[in-house]
Amino acid sequence: MYGRNWNWRRPERSVVASSSLALCLLLGAGASHAGILRDVMVSAGLAKPAPPPPGSQTLPRQGFACCVLHYSRDWINDGNYAELPMIPAGTPIEVLSYGSNRAYVKVDGKPMRLGHDYGRDQESLEAWVGKIVVNDDPKPRIATYPPQVQAAIRVGKVMVGMTREQAIASIGYPLTSENVSLDAPMWRIWRSSHGEYDLNFGPDGRIKSITGDDSVTSLVIYQPGQ
Repeated sequence: MYGRNWNWRRPERSVVASSSLALCLLLGAGASHAGILRDVMVSAGLAKPAPPPPGSQTLPRQGFACCVLHYSRDWINDGNYAELPMIPAGTPIEVLSYGSNRAYVKVDGKPMRLGHDYGRDQESLEAWVGKIVVNDDPKPRIATYPPQVQAAIRVGKVMVGMTREQAIASIGYPLTSENVSLDAPMWRIWRSSHGEYDLNFGPDGRIKSITGDDSVTSLVIYQPGQ
């Protein structure tokens, strides 16, 4: 088991603007730095967000949170740590533009960012955003699940007997950098940067056990009435 950490920086606008100008002078000629420079300029309000990649869907795009998402300030990443505040599945999300390993969005009208921090080598930014922001509201489908499963999803927890689809609705997609296939018999999940646990699936595609340190599993397993 090993830890995972996020790096968040929220400098003052004037500091960002000065830094962006310095970066332009030092690195402006390097094409490999273009994405980084663009994101700095966008953050400083000195440039517009980049257009979507060629062949991508027309932006802005209206959609919904595929599943329960978690955030820190304005940042939602593919780690989706459950210890963080929660955004319910089905929350309206508008994809505005793409930057360097991130997408600029509005979540229920609030400006936020989707950060592709861990799975960059396994899938493109647009592919990941396409999983997180779906075209169809998942709430009607979730409403067809058994009552206890619906209750678990409302609080972002898992339980024995859930299907893979139901688990995704409740905790999001497992990291592609650590899980080669969604069909694998085990998913490695992190509740926090050091809080790993495993979902173990049976031949029927349902969770047969949830394993890990008791201090972690006690927080992620849904207990009716609690």
